[in-house]
Amino acid sequence: MTTARFKLVTTLTGDGRPRVIDEYDYLYFAERALTGMRRIVLELGDDAANRRAHEGANTPYALLCHCLAVVETWAGGFVHGRTVDRDRDAEFEASGEVGALADRAGPVMEQFRRDVATAQPHDRLAVEPPADFLGPGRSLTQGAALQHVFEELAQHHGQMEILRDLLVLQRAGRVDA
Repeated sequence: MTTARFKLVTTLTGDGRPRVIDEYDYLYFAERALTGMRRIVLELGDDAANRRAHEGANTPYALLCHCLAVVETWAGGFVHGRTVDRDRDAEFEASGEVGALADRAGPVMEQFRRDVATAQPHDRLAVEPPADFLGPGRSLTQGAALQHVFEELAQHHGQMEILRDLLVLQRAGRVDA
């Protein structure tokens, strides 16, 4: 049996003791959200994954682009100090072939596993995020930054599930575009 050395503090109990989750449980849920998004864009195919369900909505393709960039930026850039070239606005306008995007998800997830395994959850970030990155308005620990990654993955996975359902209904002619 492997004992996890990494603990992410997520909340405190009423008596002040930390509730913790180990890296394996954390990655289980983070990967489930990311692989769920990858599966959705592949199931939808190039046309539907790049279609907006209504004006102003994100596309499933763009959401997966955004989430991959979140992982690379927050875990790789802010936690570990790697240089990241990111255009957040362009992520939400991205479009392309879903196969290539799905292929990109594998290496991002592999690096994310290494980043989580080597993070020091109570240490400060290697690089502070710019204010316009929509994180909390305070300094974060590495563990808090990784929690933000999970927050983004989970919320956008749910958003993508709803978009998928709507796009499928639109394709079947059961809902207006």
